[in-house]
Amino acid sequence: MNPTDIFPVNSNHLGNHSKPTIYVKELSEKDRHRILRHFLALEESDRLLRFGTYLPDAMVEKYVEGLDFSRDKVFGVMSHHFRLVGVGHLAFAPRSEKDEATNKDTVAEFGVSVSKTARGKGVGAKLFERGAIHCRNADVDTLYMHCLSSNQTMIHIAKKAGMEIHREYGEADAYLKLLPADAVSVLREAVQEQVAAIDYTIKANARAAVKWIRHLPGLKEK
Repeated sequence: MNPTDIFPVNSNHLGNHSKPTIYVKELSEKDRHRILRHFLALEESDRLLRFGTYLPDAMVEKYVEGLDFSRDKVFGVMSHHFRLVGVGHLAFAPRSEKDEATNKDTVAEFGVSVSKTARGKGVGAKLFERGAIHCRNADVDTLYMHCLSSNQTMIHIAKKAGMEIHREYGEADAYLKLLPADAVSVLREAVQEQVAAIDYTIKANARAAVKWIRHLPGLKEK
């Protein structure tokens, strides 16, 4: 297998090598407040596209409080200012008896949101790519996405990944059959996480240093 293969299609379709490198890191409990800040900053139309309906702040807070990092996987892309500009939520669930797309006991559903300032840079596609490779390595062979038919960004990502898309009543359901895990996919995910963790630490330290400098005597605003 070609080491660049993640999907049963050419994964190069999801990225543009002329763009800056995008690091996708697995998030944890300590990032919950950053995730909340990301969602609350989304405009009303963006919340509609992400959740399929408009959620007021209180419901967004409830959603973030309910994230189970021990069960699901949440991935993020950090800006240079150490702000989340993209969040991907990979939720696992038991296979339904009506689900004929897989014989596995578990399926996964992916949801993604990207800040307005980070759009058009491939952030959503990279988050999807990371979610898909994690599914492969977790022995999940079917990845689902559910979104409004008007969510052209998600539809574009789905088409590029080779997902089978079904539209009905203004909504779209798509699923992707994934290849089994192999040594290359396991190593690739491990390397991606390690590099992203280094990038995360550098940005976190830089942010902390800026805050420290701002509080030095003589530098406070008068």
